[in-house]
Amino acid sequence: MDFIVAAARKAIEELYGTQVPADVISLQETRKEFEGQVTIVAFPIVRYSKKNPAETAEDIGKYLQANVAEVAAFNVVKGFLNLVLDQQYFLRVFHEEILGTGFGRIAPNGKKVMVEYSSPNTNKPLHLGHVRNNLLGYSVAELLKASGYEVIKVNLVNDRGIHICKSMLAWQKWGNGETPENSGMKGDHLVGKYYVVFDAEYKKEIKALMDQGQTEEQAKKSAPLIVEAQQMLQQWEAGDAGVIALWEKMNGWVYEGFGVTYANLGVDFDRFYYESNTYLLGKDTVEEGLEKGVFFRKDDGSVWIDLTAEGLDEKLVLRADGTSVYITQDLGTAQMKQDDYQMDESIYVVGNEQDYHFKVLFLILEKLGKPWAKGLYHLSYGMVDLPSGKMKSREGTVVDADDLIGEMIRTAKSKTEELGKTNDFPEEDKNALYRNIGLGALKYFLLKVEPKKRLLFDPNESIDFQGHTGPFIQYTHARIRSLLAKAAYQPGGDAAGVELSDTELDMVMMLGKYPAQIREAAATHSPAVMANYLFELAKGFNKFYHEIPPIVKTEAGAQKQFRLNICRVTGDVLRQGMSLLGITVPERM
Repeated sequence: MDFIVAAARKAIEELYGTQVPADVISLQETRKEFEGQVTIVAFPIVRYSKKNPAETAEDIGKYLQANVAEVAAFNVVKGFLNLVLDQQYFLRVFHEEILGTGFGRIAPNGKKVMVEYSSPNTNKPLHLGHVRNNLLGYSVAELLKASGYEVIKVNLVNDRGIHICKSMLAWQKWGNGETPENSGMKGDHLVGKYYVVFDAEYKKEIKALMDQGQTEEQAKKSAPLIVEAQQMLQQWEAGDAGVIALWEKMNGWVYEGFGVTYANLGVDFDRFYYESNTYLLGKDTVEEGLEKGVFFRKDDGSVWIDLTAEGLDEKLVLRADGTSVYITQDLGTAQMKQDDYQMDESIYVVGNEQDYHFKVLFLILEKLGKPWAKGLYHLSYGMVDLPSGKMKSREGTVVDADDLIGEMIRTAKSKTEELGKTNDFPEEDKNALYRNIGLGALKYFLLKVEPKKRLLFDPNESIDFQGHTGPFIQYTHARIRSLLAKAAYQPGGDAAGVELSDTELDMVMMLGKYPAQIREAAATHSPAVMANYLFELAKGFNKFYHEIPPIVKTEAGAQKQFRLNICRVTGDVLRQGMSLLGITVPERM
């Protein structure tokens, strides 16, 4: 619509004798109850016209109808100028742009962005919260890539600390040599099992000490198990060979397990960073901050930053004994990643419980004068809840990602078999289809909601072939592929002899939005923008399919070819758009 903006600016110059910047021309899609396709908002223009909004809109409408070939008619509703564009304009856009092989491909912009997501702890399997994190991170990375960025996908693994020592100690005491091989358990589940064992035994010790007269706080600190775990952490930090060997073995089990879950979710990474390699980073940054007067040292030797002027509080950045806190290593890791890749932007996909932490981190880096700090962004997301009583995990507290994936595939199988449309599918094709539908339902349901919102995920509701779901979009794609096969579709055709119905015009306009939707979803870091666009496109196609005469039975000619072209492009956009959400669309359902 750039030509509308240019023409409106020219109209203002000729009508009112003044030049205006492009951002004065505000365009909207015309509301359904009015005639037209694009609306110019006249209110920002009245300062130049010295007339009321309706008179201003009328002036510009007459000018555009007289001077712009594409403007066939106009109408004014208060301060809104609704333009009716000529059919030939839309047919030209469709055949010259939308049908082209490069449609939806955005040229590289020369900028580099890092997306850090997943960031698991190595003491337990991935859970439902991690699923939302992984799907968000992966999709945002793919959308940024599609909008022209060079993207680096990063996973910062929390592989050290007291949590992993708890699992290690419990396995030493009660594991009896159990391994993923001899137990048949995934490695991450096995290590998670011993984390739960530690917690249960630790609680017994606390109770026993409280029965002997200790307070709960005293018992928590003096329980033999926690004391042993802390000693193990100290041995790890001192490089004790036996502890390091056990740590490497159990982490190896976990990484194999994570690898299976990541593969099932369809997410990947370009680079792994490990906290065991980064936890000592940041002390140089603290020294730099002291020299610059950004940090101050208290009498006990601890180092702080005062952020009260920014509405925050004082923040500890180095303990009195010289050891790091989380913010210290995050400062160092941020510098290391920047040194490694020199990104223009860096996105942290982390739950909203860490909002304050990232405000502080980014503010400190700005105060330290890091020129790249302005490019840091916290993609904060809300919790995922499940209907009570559904999908309880083996511990009964969190929902295991592997259990969830398995349940989604079983639900997809059950619901698809109810419809009886896969009876003639080979067994292998059936299993691939159920997997596609189950994972598509899960991914779409979690991604169609704005990241910041908390959401309630119902596995059954997500697998609905007629609702606002992934399977509805997948089914629409399969319907298109079937129709094109029956019609023996061949590319080709032009605008000559084609008449656009209202439904066909709606489809051309909807398809034309695809590149802008990629850009918007990437710019806002919101896969929900793309997810909801694809749903509207699928819904629009089904309306088009039911309102026009049956395409396969229509006599060959320009109109039939045009409609088949609409089908082909719609299928392509659904496939490409869903792939940006990490979702596969089957050829047949």
